[in-house]
Amino acid sequence: MEPMTKTTAAAAFGVLLLGTPAPGFSQELGLRDGDRVVFYGDSITEDGRYARAVEEYVATRFPEWTVSFHNAGVGGDTVAGGWAGTAAERLERDVIAHRPTVVTVMLGMNDGGYKPFDPALFDVYREGYRRIVSRLKEALPGVRLVLLQPSAYDDVSRAPSFPEGYNSVLTRYGAFVAELALEQGAATVDLNAPLVAGIERLNRTNPLLARQVVPDRVHPGAAGHLVMAGALLRHWGVPATVTWVGIDAKGSRLLRSDGTEVTGFAAKGPYLEWTQADRALPLPVSFADADVELAELAGAGLEALDQQKLEVSGLSAGRYEVLIDGGVVGRFSEAELAAGVNLALRETPMQRQARPVAWSAGDRHGLELARRRLLVSAKDDPRLAEAAAALEALDARMQRERTEAARPGPRRYEVRRPVTMR
Repeated sequence: MEPMTKTTAAAAFGVLLLGTPAPGFSQELGLRDGDRVVFYGDSITEDGRYARAVEEYVATRFPEWTVSFHNAGVGGDTVAGGWAGTAAERLERDVIAHRPTVVTVMLGMNDGGYKPFDPALFDVYREGYRRIVSRLKEALPGVRLVLLQPSAYDDVSRAPSFPEGYNSVLTRYGAFVAELALEQGAATVDLNAPLVAGIERLNRTNPLLARQVVPDRVHPGAAGHLVMAGALLRHWGVPATVTWVGIDAKGSRLLRSDGTEVTGFAAKGPYLEWTQADRALPLPVSFADADVELAELAGAGLEALDQQKLEVSGLSAGRYEVLIDGGVVGRFSEAELAAGVNLALRETPMQRQARPVAWSAGDRHGLELARRRLLVSAKDDPRLAEAAAALEALDARMQRERTEAARPGPRRYEVRRPVTMR
């Protein structure tokens, strides 16, 4: 079965790529080599799938970089903190201790109390959020803060619990977050509107499917997290192109080779061959996966951020196979190849190499949750701090191993007529 394509190449470049930065925020790439990134928040961040998707993107798109990621989400947290400590304790132990260069903050879902707008609760939220930002700037000079507006409560696919709906409370909280970011010279990203738009789009044709974006109305499902990750990545201005190779078969010429070095190019009639040394891998996602398909239908735009294009013009009419390292990855008409095909949608050796990056990110996430539990309990039993330190060392080693595993190797390409059996 041919993979389904949710967005076109024309839509992929420009409109979906960059998004809208916060006022005064540079449109240059928001992450860089050597960064230490901490995601701070409540249970939605603790779930971590949007944060892991960002980690997977950076690890595969910039395999020569050394960037570390840490998840500091705790279920039930508000701007005051929660079961794992006060906000002041959490910031010191779970954020500042990592000496991050980038910190994202997403709080608010629990702060509004799941009831109509309460001015008293809003005042607590504003003052608590200001204290968090102030402490981070004081302890981490030069830190790049990204204040994430609270994600959505689903008042679309299910009737609101009260006339205005709880999401209207969250959007008021989000408006304050955007104002605070502008005031403090931080960046801001709206994670509420993309989720609401995706749910609305799906709800028009399939209400049951729309409910899967935020299944319990509070916590995004896998597709919802991918929608949020796409919004955050576009805000950071990440490049869409993994590789882009253009070939003129009729003239036996290489026309372009973005993100890769092409060597050994040879043309023998309808048979083409070459070797690519890519500088990046595609995202470790399958576009045939149900969660990814749902995310794309909801507007995640992952294909738009994962362009591994092959264009071959000048072929005679007919069907052609594209092979990588001797294995067929797709069969296309001459018109499809001339228009360009996105190999990131296919099962390729590069996709198989990228997949363990996602497994590593998931394993690390579980390790981080266990480490935080140990650190919280270490207040009563100091011996647990040693176990937490051992997990931290293991985490650092796993991040180094992930970087090594994500470095691409050379791949052999062929374009040929399908071999027919007599």
